[in-house]
Amino acid sequence: MMKSIRVLSLENISKRFGSVVANNSVNIDLYQGEVLALLGENGAGKTTLMNMLFGHYIPDSGSIEILGNKGQMEPLILGHPQASLDAGIGMVHQHFTLAENLSVLDNILLGSEKIWAWRHNRSNARDKISKIMNRTGLSAPLDEEVGKLTVGERQRVEILKALYQEVKILVLDEPTAVLTPQEADTLFENVSAMTKDGLSVIFISHKLREVLSFSNRIAVLRHGKKVGEIPTSEANERVIARMMVGEDTIENPRKKMKIGSPVLQLNGVSSKGDSTRTSLKRTNLTIHKHEIVGVAGVSGNGQSLLAKLISGLAEPDSGELLIDGKNIKYFSPQEMQSLGVGRIPEDRHHDGVIGAMSVAENLIIERLHDEDVNNKGFLQNKNIRKNAKTLIEKYDIRGPGIDANAALLSGGNIQKLILARVFECMPNVILANQPTRGLDLGAANEVARRLLEARTRGAGILLISEDLDEILELSDRIMVIHDGSLTEAINVSREAIGLMMAGEKA
Repeated sequence: MMKSIRVLSLENISKRFGSVVANNSVNIDLYQGEVLALLGENGAGKTTLMNMLFGHYIPDSGSIEILGNKGQMEPLILGHPQASLDAGIGMVHQHFTLAENLSVLDNILLGSEKIWAWRHNRSNARDKISKIMNRTGLSAPLDEEVGKLTVGERQRVEILKALYQEVKILVLDEPTAVLTPQEADTLFENVSAMTKDGLSVIFISHKLREVLSFSNRIAVLRHGKKVGEIPTSEANERVIARMMVGEDTIENPRKKMKIGSPVLQLNGVSSKGDSTRTSLKRTNLTIHKHEIVGVAGVSGNGQSLLAKLISGLAEPDSGELLIDGKNIKYFSPQEMQSLGVGRIPEDRHHDGVIGAMSVAENLIIERLHDEDVNNKGFLQNKNIRKNAKTLIEKYDIRGPGIDANAALLSGGNIQKLILARVFECMPNVILANQPTRGLDLGAANEVARRLLEARTRGAGILLISEDLDEILELSDRIMVIHDGSLTEAINVSREAIGLMMAGEKA
């Protein structure tokens, strides 16, 4: 690491959104060839800080300087993403900035080539992107429309887009959420190789194992302030957790339980989905009371379609799906909900909340047939507000208030809202699709606790996750999905499951 050369300096950066202080006099330096891990709870201000670096927000106070071509620190033009790009800053956002109606190739080229020059340079661009994909182990279908891709595939496109720009400073916001352990290791190896050539990296992650193995230095934000930094060589998980939340986190041990009767069954289910890449093939799956079944897999192998079937958003072409022994003939979200299925969706922003509606309204949006919410067509606003105040306190949902639009909440707090809505209905079947993606250590620990509580009271849980640590920690049985086929993992080691996720036989 070339730590003697400073390439970036954020000095006394502050940012407010109304009464909410997102950043409070934050100072951070970054050095050439360094990987700096930026950690903190949801709502601690990490993404806001990086959005100011990338020009999406303007700080209320403070300054940002970057190493210029003449070898001297120069002020960065604030509030202009193109200025950040021109300065060599690339950012892989946790929430995507892609044009869904364009192909993967066009999205990667977008902003880097003149529109009328695309066709002239497509051949060279394909070659360059292919080399990046081979070097990093990442892959994406270049001619597919982004709107047809899964969440995980879109994240890969974001990473490829940044690497294609040949940036000097790369910001990675949760970059490995959708990679196999082997792919994540390959990505880190290649990014580390690029740091030896001078690339500097700011790495935001909630996976402490990755932080400890990949970064050189760790900076921690709490409630908008930088509360400390430490060389990674002097850190461990307990030290980091204490810095992030102010105390040691409590583990949630999974106790052995005797399983009950089946609550969810898929017998020979096949479905085409949007494309052959996302189809399901003769899928058999049984989940019992008091059981968590984990489904591990790289995004884009059929797990999104599996979740849609159980949510009532898609129908099987063949086979049968049973809830508590009842063969489902009519598929709709309302039907599944009436049968006791609780749904935590993969894309919380797109499928989990209505951003233009208030927090209070989003908390009861699946209970509109309850009399205490809707009495003869009239919303019971007093009950709705009382419910919101209770759940906000119980689930620690932080934001501007119950009347604020849900879109104003951070990603982690939107997830807490969804969890409150699901768990309070006491469902018999819980579809937990990427339930801790993007959550901080404390929030992820709380999700695990509530899933285990639901398991104890008798719920059957389908846990779909690309976080293998989460699968291994919480699951009673583990299934691996690849190319639309489900296979039970007999060997539950990280390496064996990772290889199955990549398509190798058990």
